[in-house]
Amino acid sequence: MKDKTLVVVTGPTGSGKTALAIELARALRCDVISADSRQIYRDIPIGTAAPGPEELEAARHHLVGFLPLDAYYSAARFEEDALRIAGEQFARGDYAVVCGGSMMYVDALCEGIDLLPTISDPVRESCRLLLETGGLEAVVERLRRLDPEYCLTGDLRNPRRAVHALEICLEAGVPYSSLRTGRAKERPFRVVRFYIDLPREELFDRINRRVEAMIAAGMLEEARRVYPLRDLNSLNTVGYKELFTCFDGVWDLPTAVARIQKNTRVYAKKQLTWLKKHPAIPLSPASGPLLPQVFGHLAAPSAGLSF
Repeated sequence: MKDKTLVVVTGPTGSGKTALAIELARALRCDVISADSRQIYRDIPIGTAAPGPEELEAARHHLVGFLPLDAYYSAARFEEDALRIAGEQFARGDYAVVCGGSMMYVDALCEGIDLLPTISDPVRESCRLLLETGGLEAVVERLRRLDPEYCLTGDLRNPRRAVHALEICLEAGVPYSSLRTGRAKERPFRVVRFYIDLPREELFDRINRRVEAMIAAGMLEEARRVYPLRDLNSLNTVGYKELFTCFDGVWDLPTAVARIQKNTRVYAKKQLTWLKKHPAIPLSPASGPLLPQVFGHLAAPSAGLSF
């Protein structure tokens, strides 16, 4: 199936990935597979910048808004689901389009991830209680006992990652580090990654304006509806955390909005750092329309395509 091509559109948040992916899907006559770890959830389309009704009508999207907020999902499950959907696309044509900025999801699909155990409810609950009662320090202390090697390189300041590592240690009964091979899996299709490369100043301006547009579109009301569920992992994300702090009376709304803009810019910087370490073809709006640039790189397998 190496004559089939997975076209990946990635890049920092706010760079215009969705619009390009829809153009590609229409031109290549296929669907869009979303690689966004927050757009998978229902009830928060504004704050996650999920495709709207017009975008969904322009191109069919998979893995968008299909889970309740309290559902568990992982990069491993995404890998399984996305491979299945890509296979369905390849059964009908030569291309599948992937769009998203959740880099762990992109990696899981393109390169595969190590086979890890599914975390049972009792283990998940015990780790949640440990974090709640003892804080991150208690989680890290136990993790050091179970997997000192992971603690040498793992991000121990990130509660989500530390808890996840501890969950795997407890569920598998062996150190998490012993299960991580770091070896890429061979895919039976060609993978071509693109990212939208914008000047930093332009990107940050787009981010600031998009946050303002989200607020105007009703993100405040959306956040109020899910505020009672604020402890869910699905809501532990930029935008909701700041608005929840506003609802708590700690910040006023202008401060919360400014913090959302700042923290979104910080997230974009992390995405850019990731892109430096992973091979992808840059697409520059300064060089003209993006679609011809993509097809220029897909010229051999896509001979005869018109756009």
